[in-house]
Amino acid sequence: MAVLFATQALLPGGWARDVRVELGADGRIALVTPGAAPAGQRLDILLPAPANLHSHAFQRAMAGLTERRGPDPRDTFWTWRQLMFRFLDRLTPEDVQAIAAFVQMQMLEAGYACNVEFHYLHHQPGGVPHDDLAEMAARIAAAADQTGIGLTLLPVLYQFGGCDGRALGPGQLRFGNDPDRFARLLTASRAALKGLPADTILGVAPHSLRAVSPQGLAAALVLGAEAGDGPVHMHLAEQMAEVEEVQAAWGARPVRWLLENAAVDQRWCLIHCTQMEPDETLALAATGAVAGLCPITESSLGDGIFDGVRWLGAGGAFGVGSDSNIRIALSEELRTLEYSQRLRDRSRAALASAERSTGRVLFEGAVRGGAQAAGRAAGVIAPGMWADLLALDGSAVDLAGRQGDWVLDAWIFAGDDRMVAEVWSAGRHLVRDGHHHARETITTAYRAVLERLGDAI
Repeated sequence: MAVLFATQALLPGGWARDVRVELGADGRIALVTPGAAPAGQRLDILLPAPANLHSHAFQRAMAGLTERRGPDPRDTFWTWRQLMFRFLDRLTPEDVQAIAAFVQMQMLEAGYACNVEFHYLHHQPGGVPHDDLAEMAARIAAAADQTGIGLTLLPVLYQFGGCDGRALGPGQLRFGNDPDRFARLLTASRAALKGLPADTILGVAPHSLRAVSPQGLAAALVLGAEAGDGPVHMHLAEQMAEVEEVQAAWGARPVRWLLENAAVDQRWCLIHCTQMEPDETLALAATGAVAGLCPITESSLGDGIFDGVRWLGAGGAFGVGSDSNIRIALSEELRTLEYSQRLRDRSRAALASAERSTGRVLFEGAVRGGAQAAGRAAGVIAPGMWADLLALDGSAVDLAGRQGDWVLDAWIFAGDDRMVAEVWSAGRHLVRDGHHHARETITTAYRAVLERLGDAI
């Protein structure tokens, strides 16, 4: 049994001092004792560690390759998407494993304890399946085995190139499955995860209302229920062109159509939701589903601004993810979310409450919503929960003299993830003094991939 002792710790009931936390051999928190005598590993500030609730690992290797304007005088998400399609056709299974390991390592060093991988790169270039349908899922699993991060794997059902049922385009062929083959993919993916620790979760992800039919969505939900109680994730209302296409084809805006045709509840995580009307925001928040926000990627792609003030005012749950992995930076995701609200509304402390500072609202929301979206018994420092923990370096200059909520505000708004000193995922101590234990090996393999790919776009 490992014993941690924190000068300050954020517990479910708020901040506490001199907190002893005992970690069981099963990876769960065994005991939490505030006001304890010093013992075990000494820490300055102990926090629950969040899940990164939305990632496309392979896109990390594209970072920095899409910042030039194309022939269209107005570059958009849709022109970026074509670049992404060209890039992914160069990737081998070995490349994907090396990229995923690097992504997961960076997530851990940023303070995340779990990677929720929205996994749609299934097949070979041209769409030919691998001999093992779950070859690429097994590569994500192998990366998780190397890094030690908690993994929630979400195989994606991707059927069509648009709401009209058109065939997948050249860049999408590696994603495509019909419901029958998707069922086999889910079974094979579960087998690929068997060697991973007990905190590993398998869910399902119908990609979006553009990429699945109503019948395909229903089939994916049935398959997910048959596979267990894992989460359901879907991209929803990210771009105006998407909203218009769904409305024209299905007779309703995406959020409204989904609420009227699916039993959306706390198992669901809807990604982005940057194009919602006020009534849709309130109705979706009331379901208990998590809004999966990716503020850095949404800024990069010009998606729009999530209506966070209205969502939180309605009691909505949210978490954050790194999506395209252009930058993997927990504090920056939270800061960008808050600043987007301030810029839109010309306000300050937009998401703060009377009782909790902006940093506290952001961090606690992301930790609890991320755990819910990952299907993971985590998100708070309490007995019986997975020991997903992060410790900040109290010697960081911006944390000098800071107590309670001021710590989170200083980390998120004055500092960055270099303050993250230690990270545990389900009790696995993976980051020490800010560095992952296999950093050199993982980085060397990733560098080799980048050198081979070059400027593949």
